Amino acid sequence: MISPEAFIAKVNPFKNKVYRLCLRFLSDAEEAADAVQELYLKLWTMQEKLDHISNLEAFSMTLARNHCLDQLKAARRTITALSDDVPSDSVDPTRQMELLETSKIVGSLINQLPELQRTVIHLRDVEQYEFDEIEAITGLKANAIRVNLSRARKKIREKLLKYQHHEFA
Repeated sequence: MISPEAFIAKVNPFKNKVYRLCLRFLSDAEEAADAVQELYLKLWTMQEKLDHISNLEAFSMTLARNHCLDQLKAARRTITALSDDVPSDSVDPTRQMELLETSKIVGSLINQLPELQRTVIHLRDVEQYEFDEIEAITGLKANAIRVNLSRARKKIREKLLKYQHHEFA
């Protein structure tokens, strides 16, 4: 049995990534925080096995993803949010509003993707995981990840261009 401090030192470095993933799936800050707590509880109860896990971060992300999917299936909910982080450094207010609007539209378009594409694009483009890490989290081969990522990006690009063309026409 490890001390609580040692456990926290193991899981703390990636807690924000786990939270953002949960928030992405659940679209609710409180539910995401609860999901992270559930994950930590699960990891705590299996702490003897943690030393045998080669990539604890990827394992945690997989557990968090599965937990969120279980919650979504049970509640029959849809995912509706994406972080509204818009850079404010040296961007004029009009451009900042455009970026915010585009961010919301892209978030909405991501939410319309099939589950696998949505997961892959979130892990790669939002969380900035490497392909080998995404393989560990999803269980997919690198080629399947690339194909799903490419298709997701293509769908988003096409729909965004349609939206922008329609808006400015």
